[in-house]
Amino acid sequence: MISLLLAEQIGKLLLMMLLGFFLVKGGLLQADGSKPLSVIALYVIMPCVIVESFQVERTREVCQGLLLAAGTAAILHLVLLAMQPFWKKIGLDPVERASAFYSNAGNLLIPLVVGILGEEWVLYSTAYVCVQTVLLWTHARILMSGETQVEWKKILLNPNVIAVVAGVLLFLLEIRLPGLLVETFEPVGDMIGPLNMMVAGILLGGLSLKELRSYKRLPLVVLLRMVICPLILLAVIRILPLTVLAPEGETIVLICFMASITPTAAVITQMAQVFGRDARYAMAINVAGTVVSIVSMPLLVGLYQML
Repeated sequence: MISLLLAEQIGKLLLMMLLGFFLVKGGLLQADGSKPLSVIALYVIMPCVIVESFQVERTREVCQGLLLAAGTAAILHLVLLAMQPFWKKIGLDPVERASAFYSNAGNLLIPLVVGILGEEWVLYSTAYVCVQTVLLWTHARILMSGETQVEWKKILLNPNVIAVVAGVLLFLLEIRLPGLLVETFEPVGDMIGPLNMMVAGILLGGLSLKELRSYKRLPLVVLLRMVICPLILLAVIRILPLTVLAPEGETIVLICFMASITPTAAVITQMAQVFGRDARYAMAINVAGTVVSIVSMPLLVGLYQML
């Protein structure tokens, strides 16, 4: 079963996270030493993954699959947007609302998809990431900054947005990158899983149990991100006839569901730093969710397959 393969892959990622954890506990690194690694992951590795994933043959089946993945991602994000007024009503602050909303779809999902399904399926996980990227630099930015206007120049110049546009154009125009670029992007992209899990481990090593206990609503936010939201999204997926809309629709929708049940997006911590929010709290939510995902993700995928 896919859920068992997922548990195995998450177990490998957990061991990678422990490497970062022991680097801090062994006194070889400080927790704030992870910031340069996070920047590399977000602004170098992720764009390489996005562009390289679109280097596939443009066929009718692939186009249908991409449209299904993007459409499913849009539907799932609309459902989460509909929950926002309720989250605000129960007193969740911007960091908590953003943490419950945005999943770590790129950093965590892509290595899982490669390990479970194969590299040819990464394209559909990238379609989900593309939809989320647009929302991250519009909705999430407004939420975290408190600004009411969207600064389109900053959004359009974001390396991830540029990578999305470049990847889609290359795919539509059937332009293949030179071998030298592909051979560069592939190994760089392969670092996304190990690097991000070691960053999570480094951050975990810098958090004390006392500090974690001081965040009274942390369990609620993690419960929303890792259990409640995924169950609601699972119900939506099974009610709507999405899987029949494209060849291999069942697998494509499963990839989108897996993307939606990953822990909080690592970029939320970076946004919290930039916009003067509680970055350590955002970091604690991310790390706690990553630990919980070891159990929650295989169980949720198993439930998806049963329904």
